[in-house]
Amino acid sequence: MPLLARTVNTPLAIEVRRGAIAELGPLLADRRISAGGDVALVVGPGQGERIADLCRPGLGRADLFPVTGGTLDAAHDLGDQLRARSYDAVVGIGGGKTIDTAKYAASRYAVPMVTVATSLANDGIASPVASLEHQGRKGSYGVHIPIAVVVDLDFVEDGPDAQTRAGVGDAVSNLNAVADWELAHRVRGEPLDGLAVTLARTGAEALLNHPGGIADDDFLTVLAEALILGGLAMAVCGSSRPASGGCHEISHALDELAPGTASHGAQVGLGALVCTYLRGERSRFAQLARCLHRHGLPRTAAELGVDDDLLAEALVRAPQTRPDRYTILEHLDLDRVAAGTRLADYADALAAVAV
Repeated sequence: MPLLARTVNTPLAIEVRRGAIAELGPLLADRRISAGGDVALVVGPGQGERIADLCRPGLGRADLFPVTGGTLDAAHDLGDQLRARSYDAVVGIGGGKTIDTAKYAASRYAVPMVTVATSLANDGIASPVASLEHQGRKGSYGVHIPIAVVVDLDFVEDGPDAQTRAGVGDAVSNLNAVADWELAHRVRGEPLDGLAVTLARTGAEALLNHPGGIADDDFLTVLAEALILGGLAMAVCGSSRPASGGCHEISHALDELAPGTASHGAQVGLGALVCTYLRGERSRFAQLARCLHRHGLPRTAAELGVDDDLLAEALVRAPQTRPDRYTILEHLDLDRVAAGTRLADYADALAAVAV
């Protein structure tokens, strides 16, 4: 009987702990990513250069490349600069915009990329997707997954709490994305990747039921691992399906209707809660509602910073943002009146959840 298996690309190293950045040089050497420190250090505004200084003792031949903006143009400019010499790896140090810029530039010129995350705002730290702005709109671009992922909890702790809370929203929204994928499998026969589902759901479940908060190292480690698993789930199946469902469609619609209102993580967390209610999953709805409340994430339109009418409009517009994706929103095909009615019922159900 033949033994059938598939090859899955994963990072060579994943480090989530305090003090990880100062030991980046030895890590890259031990994993045979860069023995001599011939790397391009890509840093964002703010504390990027200070972090790069921590790395330099172990990366004596590194070059520093400051970037700003998180745009496609910035990524192309960075890629052009990387052609000046041969690098063992591109090391993106900072938050999501910096890391996505580095991921795109490294992929464009086939250079291995190392993520050094200083915040846990989203699953981009390990995903095969770079989210970059171009001509006033944000687009998603396929890239290689990082060859290594480093998260230094010292810097996560020192960063804004709002970013970490956003990461919680992004991570637990995977539960909704998986449920929407399963719905598409049942209704339309869409292929379902069990390994991708397992990775995405396992990390989100661990976070959903964790009793700690963003001040606890144990909780931050679980959050980092959940975001990394979400990124790997996308790499496994070659799609954002296990991490993007109706929750992300709602977020995209909110970005169009009220740009800059809230973080991506806050929007997808609320979107996941609304979609979970619309699917009639009452037990999961209560679990998710309590989790969002525990971590200070919005559960209503007012808490997000918009009014009920705008949120209802976002529900109607959401399917147009991803025409190729089937979620509970496409399944119900709500018009404006039906969306308003469902959201009123949602508010009643939310008020009944004990926190």
